[in-house]
Amino acid sequence: PPPPAALAAVALDTYGELDQFMNVFERVRSEYVEQVDDKTLLRGAIDGMLASLDPHSSYLDERGFQSLMTTTDGEYGGLGLNVTMEDGAVKVIAATEDTPADRAGVKAGDYLTHLNGKLIYGGTLDEAVDQMRGPPGTTIKVTVVRPGRDKPFDVQITRAVIEIPAVKWEIKDRVGIINVNSFN
Repeated sequence: PPPPAALAAVALDTYGELDQFMNVFERVRSEYVEQVDDKTLLRGAIDGMLASLDPHSSYLDERGFQSLMTTTDGEYGGLGLNVTMEDGAVKVIAATEDTPADRAGVKAGDYLTHLNGKLIYGGTLDEAVDQMRGPPGTTIKVTVVRPGRDKPFDVQITRAVIEIPAVKWEIKDRVGIINVNSFN
C-alpha cells in the first residue's frame, strides 16, 4: 500500500480541486448574467464530469432512466415520431415507417405546435413527448407547420403500440435488403 504521506498528498490535491469547484459554483450563482438554480448547475457539473470520461458515460435521473428503458425495450404506446427541440419548437426528425404518424403523413422537417389544441411551443421536449405517448387506441390532434405550406394543419392520429425492430429485411428481385433501424 502507498505510504500515508502519499495518500495525504493525493487527498490534499483532491480537496484543493473541490475548493476550486466550490469557488466557481459560488461565483456563477452570485455573478452570472441570469439567475441559475443550483440543481441546474450541479446537474451540469455531473454531466461534464461523466462526459470527460468517454463519449458513452452519462448520468440518468429517474425520468431519463425510464425513457431509456422505454426506448431499449423497443415497445411503447405512441405515434412513432423521432423528434427534437429547435428554437423552442418540436421538430420532426423522422416518422418511423409503418407507424400511426407515418400513415397520417407526418414528415421529417415538420414542426408540431399544438397537441389537442394546447400550445407546446416553448415547453420542454420531455413534456411534449409525454403528451404524445399514451394508451394505444387513444386519439390525439396534432397541429403541424410544414415549411412550404401557407397555413398550419391538424392531423388526427390514433396512438398504437410502437414496436421498433432493430433490423428489418426483405427480398426484392432476388436482392436482400437490410434496414438497420437502431444501432446501440
